[in-house]
Amino acid sequence: MKQDAVDRIIEQWHRELPDLELDPMALFGRIHRISQKVSARNHAAFAEFGIGRNEFDVLASIRRSGEPFTLSPKQIGASLMLSSGGLTGRLDKLESAGFVERLPDPSDRRGLKIRLTEAGREAVEGAVRAELVILEEALAGLDAKERKQLGGLLRKLHGAFEDQPFG
Repeated sequence: MKQDAVDRIIEQWHRELPDLELDPMALFGRIHRISQKVSARNHAAFAEFGIGRNEFDVLASIRRSGEPFTLSPKQIGASLMLSSGGLTGRLDKLESAGFVERLPDPSDRRGLKIRLTEAGREAVEGAVRAELVILEEALAGLDAKERKQLGGLLRKLHGAFEDQPFG
């Protein structure tokens, strides 16, 4: 297999610190680089729909909830692990763009519901379709068996971290 940038980095560290086991650095280095490159492509694809990653996440959480495509800010925040302060700016931006609307919560006079507009639904559905094309292209070098194996290994690795907070 052809040497990649991570191999070159690992060789340099091995030369400088030969006593270190560098396999973890190589594995996470590749995961990080793949993630960064796919994220950059997603960023460009999402921009075509007038949204960024943060806005996509909010719209996607509402869209995935099913009809009537309406959630409370608390539900959205819990889904995205965001504080109410972190969510407010995103909702303001999405509302200004016409992708969501804030409605009074019929069951709580002090509460709000966030509803996806038709423009928001079209944007998030277009963005998720574009993202899937990018992800499919990123995985094109793997056959079905390799994808399943990689998926299982990543699920196992993710399980060890799932309950840990970010940051």
